[in-house]
Amino acid sequence: MPIDQPAAHAPRYHGIFPVVPTTFTETGELDLPSQKRAIDFMIDAGSDGLCILANFSEQFSLSDDEREVLTRTALEHVAGRVPVIVTTSHYSTQVCAQRSRRAQDMGAAMLMVMPPYHGATFRVPEAQIYEFSARVSDAVGIPIMIQDAPASGTVLSAAFLARVAREIEQVAYFKIETPGAAAKLRELIRLGGDAIEGPWDGEEAITLLADLDAGATGSMTGGAYPDGIRPIIEAHAQGQHDLAFDLYQRWLPLINHENRQAGILAAKALMKEGGVIACEASRHPLPPMHPDTRRGLIDIARRLDPLVLRWGR
Repeated sequence: MPIDQPAAHAPRYHGIFPVVPTTFTETGELDLPSQKRAIDFMIDAGSDGLCILANFSEQFSLSDDEREVLTRTALEHVAGRVPVIVTTSHYSTQVCAQRSRRAQDMGAAMLMVMPPYHGATFRVPEAQIYEFSARVSDAVGIPIMIQDAPASGTVLSAAFLARVAREIEQVAYFKIETPGAAAKLRELIRLGGDAIEGPWDGEEAITLLADLDAGATGSMTGGAYPDGIRPIIEAHAQGQHDLAFDLYQRWLPLINHENRQAGILAAKALMKEGGVIACEASRHPLPPMHPDTRRGLIDIARRLDPLVLRWGR
């Protein structure tokens, strides 16, 4: 969440910034009324901020024009209630910089960017990733979060990320989703010091407690139950580690089912079940969730009574 007058080295943003799913109609068109309801629910559920156009938003299924519509719709509808991170990843340095500047101009609080990659084999050397980051930074005046995720197939060492943070002005936040995330966060903080303004957890909070113990100050999860995740983060930040453990233990079955079983469609299934959105469909060719997987997701959620199952009823 934003801090009006931060103390030295305090992060501008921290807490839970879940990913907003992109809502479609049954025929695959954007469903903007449902999109706005999803945003309202996520804010009501205690999100400190939101992230749009991430991989869990199915950004890879969207056209450039649709990205523009969704960015404008989200930022105008949020209307400053919480800060919004806009994902602007692209292989091209020029396109990523243009997307980033455009998002900033529309009101984004932060940008999230993956290292440049394409498909399963197209990667660039570390020197090009550094230059890519520097040019995107030069194009904007708001913080950049580097998303370190297996999807890019790019190895980003803690030493390299720390160097980028120290030397490139706007790069200050890092969402670590690789195996051994906690160890990498700990090493990144050690090497980068004050330049690491925001070491963040990701991957649906499957490693949240270990990442918080390692020094994470924020988490980017799926969008369905920020009311479950936020108390864990708050308890840990207040030094109530036993309470954080108990809360995490309670929510872990749902976290695990989302991360390991239901995946990218979990948030929309829960939102549809609770009347938040009209349709949980993805876009072809992404297959629908298996009915048994969905049934298991809803059954686990009902045991926890998250707001998502009550908000729209």
